[in-house]
Amino acid sequence: MTEATPVTGVEPFTEVHDRYFPAVYRYVAGRLGAQTAEDVAAETFLVAYDRRKTFDAGRGEVRAWLFGIATNLVSRHRRKEARHYRALARIEVPRPVEGHENRVVMSGQLGKALSRLTSGERDVLLLVALADLGYAEVAEALGISPGTVGSRLTRARKKLAPVLSPEATDD
Repeated sequence: MTEATPVTGVEPFTEVHDRYFPAVYRYVAGRLGAQTAEDVAAETFLVAYDRRKTFDAGRGEVRAWLFGIATNLVSRHRRKEARHYRALARIEVPRPVEGHENRVVMSGQLGKALSRLTSGERDVLLLVALADLGYAEVAEALGISPGTVGSRLTRARKKLAPVLSPEATDD
């Protein structure tokens, strides 16, 4: 199925679901956790199916459209997401002996840093990191310009740099 295929009938929509569900699920799971991801990913495709006749291939690709819907649904869960990151920041876990990535995640620093990003910065960063979307796709998904994607991603990376540098977790 090509990206320009209309999403109007049941058959093409089944193909859309089969092709994109795993990627949407991974993105949502990275944002909200595995338990919520199944429901939100399924809701993404329910919303897409309900709106399938309004999809305009001339405005963008199906993938970006789906990630836009998923991001909007994730934003409904934003308060829960922020609480999740704050809880991670409060967890006192013994530091692992090896692996910088494990030290960052397990220390709660990453959760705290993510909770400090604006919602726009967090959406852009996580669409790039978890959904593996390019700037143009993120722009389509969020209804913003690619330049805005770049500036939000740059701001997010600057805010996260102190947490992600190896020196930040060394005593």
